[in-house]
This record gives sequence, structure tokens and C-alpha cells, in this order.
Amino acid sequence: MSRKAIGMFAMIFMILLAAACSSSQQAQEPNDTAAGSGDTAAGAAAQPKEASKTDDTFPRKVESAGGGVTIEKRPQKVALASWQLVEMMLPFDQPSVGVTLPFAAANSVLESEQLKPHVDKFKEFKIVGEGTKVNLEALLSYGPNLIIAGSKTNLAIKEQLEQIAQVVWIDEESINTRTEWPKVVSLIGSFLGQEKRAAELIEKFAATQKAGKQKLAVRQGESVLFVQVRDKAVYVMQPNTLLPYYDGLGLTLPKTSENMPANGQITLEGLSVINPDHLVLGYFNYTNKSLAALTDEWEKSEVWKSLKAVKEKQVYALNGELAMGLGPIGQQYGLESIIKAMEKK
Repeated sequence: MSRKAIGMFAMIFMILLAAACSSSQQAQEPNDTAAGSGDTAAGAAAQPKEASKTDDTFPRKVESAGGGVTIEKRPQKVALASWQLVEMMLPFDQPSVGVTLPFAAANSVLESEQLKPHVDKFKEFKIVGEGTKVNLEALLSYGPNLIIAGSKTNLAIKEQLEQIAQVVWIDEESINTRTEWPKVVSLIGSFLGQEKRAAELIEKFAATQKAGKQKLAVRQGESVLFVQVRDKAVYVMQPNTLLPYYDGLGLTLPKTSENMPANGQITLEGLSVINPDHLVLGYFNYTNKSLAALTDEWEKSEVWKSLKAVKEKQVYALNGELAMGLGPIGQQYGLESIIKAMEKK
């Protein structure tokens, strides 16, 4: 046989051998796309657990302001351009998240015992904005697969966001993100393929409200006032921002609600006119007790000591940034705190 023929047979044999090895490997190993977790045996073994956290496959079409958006792959790095969404994102199972904060990162509520466990569970947690402002340079450096933004909150930087990554827009014309977090949580669940997790959060909240309403039924008719305590000012919380408590727990507004100040800020004398049966103090320095609060001075006054709630020991302190905030974790904490404080033993 000639050298040329031998060479041809050798080449054919090598091609057949490579094809056989490839078929064998495909039979033994899961497809990367199906596994969604790399090409290691450990990744394949982890797949059933990952599947239990999610509800559907990708690509998927989701709601977005201005029309539906198709998300091609399950996002691994998700950035929040809207500061109002932080707490609504924390309960979900994601490897990486970038957030815009409503406050400065130093001494933030992220260090509270309620939020810190959620923050710590992420493999990567980046801050891409503070004080409600997005840091576009930090966002670009983070390199998200998906950005979640507010249609009004982030309108001014719409073009810049869409140049960085795919953006899904929460329609703030139809959803009030300050009072309707369940709708926002449901949307985020759909973006991430975690609708079941979203439903669990909403169901737990509703169940807590139902049980709390029954426990506090004996308090019906007793007035409850919520105030936000700052270092140099105290503000009355408007009832429409506290529906999870007033409606959800069946709490009663003070009858003298017409005396509530239009701008929210209230004096000790003004508080004495309202004189509620129960007073909830939502401190905005709750995680740092060394910071001043105006009520520290009020508590030295005879006017304060004459308040009905003070005399009956029905003044309750809690973390106002959480309980009077916008999301499921803080409001769940608020419900549980108020139920525990007001429940008659």
C-alpha cells in the first residue's frame, strides 16, 4: 500500500475516533445550556436544587413600561437603578446584585439585623449609587446582565442605562412603588424566573396581617399614631402610607386627625393635642444609638409625661427606616414588632 493511501486511512480513522469520543462524552455529560451551571459534575448535581428556586425557562417575555421585553437568559448580575427597589430585591436568590441606595452607605440600614442576612447571602453585592443617585461609572464597572429601573425615577438617564445593559422598566405610572410593593415584587420575580419566591413573600405578609388583626381585635377603637423621629424633627406619618398597618391590622386613626400638620412635621404641643392611645416612634437612627433624636429632649418634658400613651406605657420604638419603608422585609418586621408590642398578654 502506498504512503498516500496509508495517510488517507489514518486520517479517516482519527476522524471516526474523535466522533466516537464526542458522542460518548455527550451521552455521559449534561448539556451546558440545560444545566445552566457550567460543565462540572458539581454544577450538574446542583441543577435540581437550582430548578426548585425557579419557575420557568428562558427566554421569557416580561412586562416593561412601554411594552413587553424578552429576557434571553437567566440574569446572573442584576443592577437596580431605582433606589426604591433595594428591599424588594434582597429576598431573591441571585449570585450577584448591584444596588442604588436611598441613603449613604455608611451607617446604613443594610447593617440592621433584618437586612444584613439578606445582603450577606449574595456572593457579590455592589453599591452602584447612593442618596438616590445612580453612579453610572460604578454601574458600568459592575457590568450587569440586566438593569431594573423606574420609568419616572430613572427617566433622566434612560439612554445611558440602555447603553450599559438590557433594561426592564417598572411602570411607575400604573404602580405606586411606595405603597404597592407586592406588585413590584411579583414583577421582579418574573424578571428573575422566581415567581414562586415572590408569591411566598406576599403570602407570608398577608398571613401575618390576618393573624395580627385577630390578636389586636381587642384594641379596636384605641387610637394609634405613627411618627417618624429624626435628630431635629418629628413627622407624623400619613395614613395612606401606612395601609399595611391601619388596614392590615385593623388599627384606628386618632379622631383628631384633622389636627395633623399638612407638611408632616409636628411639635410636642401638637402631639399633645392629638394625644393618641398608642404612639409608635419610628427612629431613623435606630441602628446607631449614639446619634441624637428629638424625642430624647421631649421625654424630659412634663407635656410628654402627660401624654396618654406615655402614662399607659403604650409608646413603642422601632426602626423607622425599615417599618415605615417601602419593602417586604421592613414592613414584615414592622408588623411583627407592632403585633408583639400591642398584643394583650
